[in-house]
Amino acid sequence: MHRRLNWPIEASRADYADGFAWSQPGSNLCLDFHGDPLAAKLVVFSDGNHHMALGACCQAFLKHHPDVDDIFYATTPPKVILESVLRGGVMLGNLRLNMLPHVFISPKNILDKLVDKQQVSLHRAFARSRGNVLLVKKGNPKAISGIADLLRDDVRLTISNPITETASYDVYKQTLLDVAKEQTLDVVAFADLIHKDSSRVVFGESIHHREVPQTIFEGRADVAVVYHHLALRYTRIFPDDFEFVKIKTSVPVTTDYHIGLMNTAGQWGKTFLDFMLSDKALEIYTEHGLTTSN
Repeated sequence: MHRRLNWPIEASRADYADGFAWSQPGSNLCLDFHGDPLAAKLVVFSDGNHHMALGACCQAFLKHHPDVDDIFYATTPPKVILESVLRGGVMLGNLRLNMLPHVFISPKNILDKLVDKQQVSLHRAFARSRGNVLLVKKGNPKAISGIADLLRDDVRLTISNPITETASYDVYKQTLLDVAKEQTLDVVAFADLIHKDSSRVVFGESIHHREVPQTIFEGRADVAVVYHHLALRYTRIFPDDFEFVKIKTSVPVTTDYHIGLMNTAGQWGKTFLDFMLSDKALEIYTEHGLTTSN
């Protein structure tokens, strides 16, 4: 069996880390649904790549509003949380969660779909990514210095799945093509590289912000194109396993993250939305490698 990264507890309540923990990575492991769905008075559904910043915000919010008891928050690819809302629940193996969020966070096009379905009235941008980098093993054993090295025969790339994680795949694809053009590299070669299933490319399956570091950790790939804030997270919690290489570009490809209040906002939804638009939340997101959308 492959070795697995030992992810930290990311629930809003710190005392959960002291409780009984049970999981088996090959069949029963749940990393992107956090907290107690029965106790939580606030439910947040979010896309997952900025989960570290959202988690810190949830912890800060709960500290100042203990009457919430707990925050149950999901950090999956946008398609998963969108379908969960539209279908009224999600199946995690044999476990069904029948619940709707009070607050929804995702790229604009996903929130627009919820507006069309009359699930959300309004939404607005509150945070932005800072571009993308190349994640490699600690020590950078393949001496990767830029995207030109991705075309080497001895370098294996891992990247989001273009079908199940279209949002992040499109960002990474655009980054590679734009930078290749800017650096007068072979743009067609990069386009071919990330469109073909080959021995030099490992596509993720369904949730790249967990799969990418695991794939590199296992040695199935040498490098990944990831959001800067994701790479920063990996190097902070797994400092002996990863480092990253900056991508030299004058115009980084970024993503804006939008937040909207569901029609089923509950008692705490509006209060949490206001907090996420506050200077304190921006400070937390900045600490985790993101910035304001303004």
